[in-house]
Amino acid sequence: MKLSVLDQSPILLNHTPSQALKQTTELAKSADRLGYHRFWVSEHHSTKSLAGSAPEILVAHLAANTNHIRVGTGGILLPHYSAYKVAESFRVLETLHPKRIDLGVGRAPGGLPNVNLALNNGKHPSIEHYPRQVRELMAYVQGNDPYEMDVYATPVGETAPDIWMLGSSGTSARLSSELGTSYSFAHFINGYGGTRAMKRYYDHFTPSRQQTIPNGNVSVFAICAESKEKAEYLASSLDLALLKIEQGGQRDYFPSPEETTKYPYTLFEKERIQENRKRMVVGDPSQVKNELEVLAEGYGVNEIIINTIVYPFEERLRSYQLIAEAFQLSD
Repeated sequence: MKLSVLDQSPILLNHTPSQALKQTTELAKSADRLGYHRFWVSEHHSTKSLAGSAPEILVAHLAANTNHIRVGTGGILLPHYSAYKVAESFRVLETLHPKRIDLGVGRAPGGLPNVNLALNNGKHPSIEHYPRQVRELMAYVQGNDPYEMDVYATPVGETAPDIWMLGSSGTSARLSSELGTSYSFAHFINGYGGTRAMKRYYDHFTPSRQQTIPNGNVSVFAICAESKEKAEYLASSLDLALLKIEQGGQRDYFPSPEETTKYPYTLFEKERIQENRKRMVVGDPSQVKNELEVLAEGYGVNEIIINTIVYPFEERLRSYQLIAEAFQLSD
């Protein structure tokens, strides 16, 4: 089974955005050495605790600082942008790093409602145009002129980045199957309905110029440590962070486990934490390996994308290392 990484450049307690991006770079280098298959970065706007607001720029930096691992976006929020401009950006990336670039796209807003207005000149993006945008993007990336206006996404090359449709519902799975793209389900966002969405994608996949067979993966929060007890301790900071996000609270950083021990959880909050654990895999190496394999089997995929947010950063590196060793990625 292939293992990959999704990194959101989290800003940890007493850290700066600059440090967060440097940590993402260090993690990408480590993932490359450990044998991970791909490394994706996300797009978030006006978010104080996440530093990744321009993934296409970060992809260029990470690809230049790694050797073998595929690098891409998880993902570009297409309704905010011109499909043509996105295609040209990724044609440049593909020309610089042939056969190593992934173009993951999604339709989420990427932030609070006002973000939509700021990104679209004071207007709300038209989500209903998203399918057309993806079709345009696929055409331009593949070197076509979809409107016969003698307009091509340059630089033109022999290879093209792989387009992935990202989603957390059956709607995105249906569109991905119709257009013939690869499909990634965000289990770390929505722990329900993913297996049905993936089955729908596989069952109704339509071949395209990009690919003739379906290709799916699933992303999940995972935290691994030498012992189950330590993993639970480290996961407590993510528990609190997710809880605060659900409550609409703006935080400048991701908390430390020490902070969580002082937090006065209500009974309802404790129940929400247990519910959110359905989006996470937590444990020692053997436990995490087993649960990831079960997750992959349930989704019918041979690739899991791991998103790990823990404090301190060294434990994030260690978690990915332990999982890589458990799966013998470098062998």
